Amino acid sequence: MNNAPLAERIRPRSLDELLGQEHLVGKGSILRTAIEQGKIPSMIFWGPPGTGKTTIANIIANTLQVPFFQISAISAGVKDIREIIEQAKASRIATKAGTVLFIDEIHRFNKGQQDALLGAVEKGIITLIGATTENPSFEVNSALLSRCQVYILKPLDENELIQLLRTAIIKDEILATKKIDLKETTALINISGGDARKLLNLLELVVASPPTPLLAERGASDITVTDELVMKVAQQKIALYDKSGEQHYDIISAFIKSIRGTDPNAAVYWLARMIEGGEDVKFIARRMVILASEDIGNANPTALVMANATFEAVNKIGYPEASIILSQCATYLAASPKSNAAVAAIGEALAAVKRYGDLPVPLHIRNAPTKLMKDLDYGKNYEYSHSYDKNFSPQEYLPKELSGKKFYDPGKNVREEELRKFLKSLWKEKYGY
Repeated sequence: MNNAPLAERIRPRSLDELLGQEHLVGKGSILRTAIEQGKIPSMIFWGPPGTGKTTIANIIANTLQVPFFQISAISAGVKDIREIIEQAKASRIATKAGTVLFIDEIHRFNKGQQDALLGAVEKGIITLIGATTENPSFEVNSALLSRCQVYILKPLDENELIQLLRTAIIKDEILATKKIDLKETTALINISGGDARKLLNLLELVVASPPTPLLAERGASDITVTDELVMKVAQQKIALYDKSGEQHYDIISAFIKSIRGTDPNAAVYWLARMIEGGEDVKFIARRMVILASEDIGNANPTALVMANATFEAVNKIGYPEASIILSQCATYLAASPKSNAAVAAIGEALAAVKRYGDLPVPLHIRNAPTKLMKDLDYGKNYEYSHSYDKNFSPQEYLPKELSGKKFYDPGKNVREEELRKFLKSLWKEKYGY
């Protein structure tokens, strides 16, 4: 283990040692109870890198003491799956015990590979634990997904990351031989972005960095971790793009922020970095579909049409030609006017739902398909908009408690200013403003 990375050397072996994910494995939680009772369902762990997906799978294996297989979807194929299923069948006959199969990066399996798991999961021959950084609704086929519980893992917060650093310094046999003063942690935490593995790898690099000339002259073995030292080590580290590694999220972040910042040159550069690194074409296209609504919205409604068409096209075309389609879309989105009014609107509306609960639907806009409902005044006095001037009736559509509440505030751009003027002309009649 001395040659293993720090993150592996101090990997938790029990739920009590695990930091974070209290909503999943805290005392009394559903997953913890299932593990302690030895009856776990097939499941998918969905969350960012370094949040504990593999660790929890290993803890389950250690706790249940059943046959356990671990494969990566990056390198395994249907043949590997079938061999494991056959071994699981034999084990089940011999020991009456089920087999747990952990598949890391399960979203990288194609439909055929995922289908090979269906029968064994359905019959209970194997209990599947899949780990993915991608939304399983998009990347895991519906038949397999319906047979699994999906558990969402969250990035570790600042306190948990600091606790992890202090635990590593004390617990790891190699680090424990050094006198490490964790003076500043901001740079470590900011660079790691909630990724525990990335955090520990960076700490190990910092601790292994050459001492300053003064300390070397004195023969000192003490290490003072400062933000300046961390930044120096991080900048010296040569990091190649790896779609399963730490730059995956950094570069997609740079790409999205460049488009949001209306910089098509930067957008196409970061796009090229992802393409050259072999990034999944669907991953890039899907992020642009989201951005088209999140950052452009009604400032240019065609952006969503373009992004959706791009997603459909690259799925049909694939690399290398798909890079041209991605470039067209990225530069178009970057050059479009921006608005986050749709995001703000749904955020305000969701906040209202949480605050006021399930407010009743006003009677006049309720559906009235039966005589009883009509007798209860469902739909009574509803004003059909198309029967009125400008196809508009100044009736209330919100619950009484929210009457007059404005959720959507059009952005300050040409297209939405037109919408603002149109809505204002109607709202003046309805609300007096």
